Amino acid sequence: MACQILITGLIARVANEQKDPLRFLTDFRDEIKAVVNGVNIAGEDIDRVRQVALRTVDELFSLMKPPSAD
Repeated sequence: MACQILITGLIARVANEQKDPLRFLTDFRDEIKAVVNGVNIAGEDIDRVRQVALRTVDELFSLMKPPSAD
């Protein structure tokens, strides 16, 4: 959980420094999902592991809110 919070904060920080933070986040999320879909997972129940990983990516990015108008 701590790693997820740290990574979320880091991604949000980088996004805030971009000209178009929402586009950056969308593109980055898509790249991370492509990595999860393409990574070689060893062991049993590979599909379940991949689905949990994809849900975790969605959860991380759902924590990020669009920048405020302030």
